[in-house]
Amino acid sequence: MIGTGNSVNSITARRRHPLARYAVVALALGLLGGGYAVAAPGGSSADAAIASGKADDVAQGKSLFVAHCASCHGMNAEGTAKAPTLVGVGAAAVDFQVSTGRMPAADAGPQAPRKPLGEWVTPQAIDDLAAYVQSLGGGPARPAAEQVDPAKGDPAKGGELFRANCIQCHNFVGAGGALTYGKYAPPLNPATPTQIYEAMATGPQAMPVFNDSTITPDQKRDMIAYITHVRQQVDPGGSGLGRIGPVTEGLVAWIVGLSLLILAAIWITAKKRRTHA
Repeated sequence: MIGTGNSVNSITARRRHPLARYAVVALALGLLGGGYAVAAPGGSSADAAIASGKADDVAQGKSLFVAHCASCHGMNAEGTAKAPTLVGVGAAAVDFQVSTGRMPAADAGPQAPRKPLGEWVTPQAIDDLAAYVQSLGGGPARPAAEQVDPAKGDPAKGGELFRANCIQCHNFVGAGGALTYGKYAPPLNPATPTQIYEAMATGPQAMPVFNDSTITPDQKRDMIAYITHVRQQVDPGGSGLGRIGPVTEGLVAWIVGLSLLILAAIWITAKKRRTHA
């Protein structure tokens, strides 16, 4: 009993030691940091790069970057006065910008337009370039095939989401529209399902970012299903006039209607002249 009492007193004395509280805090921080390192997704930036390609892809992507992108974005993608940094933008942004021909940019306008791809832009080149940029600091990765499959989405739900978040700029059917300061929301008809997903995830140019906490991956797939479904619809009333909306329809109605009234007035006047003659 005496030995037991001495051990209890010894433990109690250690607990009262001035350094005991600091040891407990250090132990707690160590356990917290270790647990986060194990549970955190992604790991290092190099791991993120390898997740989107092989190590050789990163090396090849750096060569392509130096040859075609460094003049604007800097040798290490740190950004310059001409273009922003690419550290942390992710592979999805690279795939969207390069696969649509927006990058490399032809000129420094208010918005980079979609254009034909350069000779060096191949699927493999895009993969390599995306892997290199992903290795610089992570960021949104390119979506998997099932994430952008319209057949697995719900067009009805996607239509509700599209009308709530996108029609202000892109129109009800994705025909696009004008914005301020020379910018515009491009038409969505040329965009592939992957490019639509990547645009929502990265927010290119004037478009806001719709991350997974704002619009979930399943909801993005529903919106893709709606956009691709609208492309297949026919215009029962005749010509869709670009599906731009009531402005175009009103303009055409005004021009056609006014022209018919003018022709009718000329015909009536000519008929009266023949009658009097």
